[in-house]
Amino acid sequence: MTDGLVVVGAGGMGRETIDVARAAGREVVGVVDDGPSSADLDRLARSGVAHLGDLDGWLSSGSTTPWVVAVGDPTLRRRLAARLVRVAAPAPALVHPAATLGSDVLIGDGTIVCAGVRVSTHVRLGRHDHLLSNAVVGHDVVVGDHVSINPGAVVSGAVRIGADTMIGAGATVLQQLTVGARSVVGAGACVVHDVTDDVVVRGVPAR
Repeated sequence: MTDGLVVVGAGGMGRETIDVARAAGREVVGVVDDGPSSADLDRLARSGVAHLGDLDGWLSSGSTTPWVVAVGDPTLRRRLAARLVRVAAPAPALVHPAATLGSDVLIGDGTIVCAGVRVSTHVRLGRHDHLLSNAVVGHDVVVGDHVSINPGAVVSGAVRIGADTMIGAGATVLQQLTVGARSVVGAGACVVHDVTDDVVVRGVPAR
C-alpha cells in the first residue's frame, strides 16, 4: 500500500470511494462525517473502516493525512474542499483500475474515477470531480472543478463543462457544446444546445 487517505462522507459515495481507493492500491485510514446514519456506520464497520468523527474534530486534530471529498452535491463538495485544504493537501486522483483512460488525460487532485468509466484522449478533468460507473467522456473535453458526471452519462467530444455542475445519470451532452457552471442536466436528458450558468435542464431535447 502507498500512503493512506481520509474519505470525507460516509454515505453511498463515500463507501464507493473506499472501494475505488482500495482497488487503486490506496489505504483508507478512515472516514470523516458529521452525522452518519447507523446503517452507514454498520456498513463501514463491515468494510473494516473506522469513523474518525466529525469534520471540525478532524480539522482540529492536526492530521495532515491527504483527503478526498466523497459527497455527491457539487456545491457542498466545493465548500468542504475549501475548508479541508487549509489543513492538509487533497489526495491525488483515485482511478479504479477497471476505468479506461486514453492518451494525454490530465486529472486534478481529489477527483474520483469509478469502475467502468471510459475517458478518451486529450481530456482535462478538474479537481474534486466525480466520474461515476460507466460514464463516458469523449475526446478533447474540458471539465471544471467539483463536477459530477453520474452513472451512464455520455459527454461527447470537445464539450466544456463549468465548475460545480452535475450531469445526471444516463444524460447525453452532444459534441462541441458548453454546459455552464453550477448547472444541472437532468437524468436521461439530451443536451443539443449550449447550457448557460445556474440553470436546470431536462428532457429530450433538454430544455
